Amino acid sequence: MHVSHSLPPVIFLTCGDPAGIGPEVVAAAWSTAALHERARLRVVCDAATMADALAVAGRRATGPESYVAALEVVSESDPRASGPETLLVITPHDVPLASIAKGTITAAGGRAAVAAVETAFGLVQAGHGDAIVTGPLHKEAIHAAGRDEPGHTELLARACGLPDEAASMMLWLPPQGTEADRCGLGVVHATLHESLRSAVQHLSTDRIVEAGRRIAVLLEAVLQRQPRLAVAALNPHGGEGGLFGDEERRIIAPAVATLVSQGLDVVGPLPADTLFLRASRGSFDGVVAMYHDQGHIPIKLLGMHRAVNITLGLPIVRTSVAHGTAFDIVGSGTADPSSMQAAIDMAIRLVAAGWPPTTAVADRGASRSRP
Repeated sequence: MHVSHSLPPVIFLTCGDPAGIGPEVVAAAWSTAALHERARLRVVCDAATMADALAVAGRRATGPESYVAALEVVSESDPRASGPETLLVITPHDVPLASIAKGTITAAGGRAAVAAVETAFGLVQAGHGDAIVTGPLHKEAIHAAGRDEPGHTELLARACGLPDEAASMMLWLPPQGTEADRCGLGVVHATLHESLRSAVQHLSTDRIVEAGRRIAVLLEAVLQRQPRLAVAALNPHGGEGGLFGDEERRIIAPAVATLVSQGLDVVGPLPADTLFLRASRGSFDGVVAMYHDQGHIPIKLLGMHRAVNITLGLPIVRTSVAHGTAFDIVGSGTADPSSMQAAIDMAIRLVAAGWPPTTAVADRGASRSRP
């Protein structure tokens, strides 16, 4: 359920692990006036953590993020507009009371990160907001807190009452204005946060098809046209006709055929080492990668600090930064807020585009295959 669109959408920002740079990039991104013109932003975090983060943002030596903002704790139903001058904070439920040491992995940090996400999710489910934008959590910290979710993707899938595989991880690299990437580039993953051995074991034709459908629907909403997609091979050189493995023939090629039969513009499987080069030069709008690092490494190499993580397959809008907690630079004032700014921008765009779709992705794919 969404809030009234007679007003700008409400976007909840969570900071991830408070021991990392998440609070700092949220505080720095808050100074972006153009984002407040398009949405009403709220930070779901304890006030003390955000006060510290604002102090760090105020010490930044150069750039538009050098500013000093006030902080105000507000209720979940406060309808006011947001602006750079006052950071509006909603206190999470069950927030840890103990202070959390910066730059360290702690159970308290993991509990705080999960509490903020669960609070923001509950607020969206109750109709108080339209989207969640998350900062980086630390997976060891949430495990120390007694949770077994590998990351945000699985945490939110389970909160929605869905199995982990109902969600797909996608990285979006926004256009930068050059001829090569003027439309941006999206990469979706057919598997989740898991070891390489586990990812290969879990890889299936159905999972590749679902990932392809999900990225097709999202990119069509963003680009306002049918996207050009490519599916990556799993093995070196696309398997070399079975010399390096037969997953391309057994698993991936049938998935590509299914997606094509449903009316999508898809090619593959293509060797990943050259596929991502072609995609970076504008040959494709989206890529279906087989496992985490196959998709994450090229996108982060091309533009880590402007990339956005998007969760597909869920009945909510969730975007995130594409970087980690960066414990080694906490408090230095050097954390780059660009990915957080891009994640907020993308969340606003998705809400404006009516995302997520009201009909199931699978139903849409099936309907496209009918004459």
